Amino acid sequence: MRTWSPALPAGESAHALLAARMPEVVPALGDAAFGPRLLQAVAATLPVASFSIYRTGARPAIFISGSLGVPDTTRDCWRAYLSGPVQHDRTFRDGGPAPLRMCHITAGEVPPEHRAKVYDAHGVRERVSVVEREASADGALFAVNFYRHEGQRPLADGQLADFGEAGALLMALARKHVVLASPPQESAGQAQRLLAQCPELTQRELEVCLRLLRGMTQEGIAADLGLALPTVKTYRNRAFARLGIHFRSELFALMLEAGEGALAAR
Repeated sequence: MRTWSPALPAGESAHALLAARMPEVVPALGDAAFGPRLLQAVAATLPVASFSIYRTGARPAIFISGSLGVPDTTRDCWRAYLSGPVQHDRTFRDGGPAPLRMCHITAGEVPPEHRAKVYDAHGVRERVSVVEREASADGALFAVNFYRHEGQRPLADGQLADFGEAGALLMALARKHVVLASPPQESAGQAQRLLAQCPELTQRELEVCLRLLRGMTQEGIAADLGLALPTVKTYRNRAFARLGIHFRSELFALMLEAGEGALAAR
């Protein structure tokens, strides 16, 4: 396994080739067509056949996945991953201090249980990922993953280097899609539960909390709301103080408890 920091684009790289297909990908942000178009854009430069975008940590979630030219077993892979391998997976965690990292691993480098349940069972031979550490106490990671399957040529060093140049762009697209694809009714329900917990929350504090629940970083929230990063941090800290919590993981737990309470009351 190897990890590295995304590089700046240079020349006719995968970043440039991927950027050339942005007119197809960007208009689909938030829509069902986004996943297939993104995978097709990446597969045009890399021999990959499936992808997934997910978060690990105390509240793991898969946001979107799909396959191209092979049976779509991405959701089966996710369930198999959560059945045990996730507890011992260090491939995303041993990559150094940078918040945004690239990761490449082959099936032979994966621990036996992980390899048997996820890679061998579904014909996956390699994974290349863009990974971003979440600002949470549970060590959650947001990952954009692409997989090479049996019958495809191995990823070459030059292709991995090109993929590294596209890493920041892919992460930005994935983050934006997840935010836009969040069901309005889900956001409305979360807002109601937050206000039920603490009616004193201001509109800005509520907006920041809702975006934290969607998995956005504080930098992403600042860009989305048109605020300075220190201002977002201030709203976050004020909201957390009102709610009596300190970490993002506690915000997720609070929403889970509130949701369970609402169901029990029915």
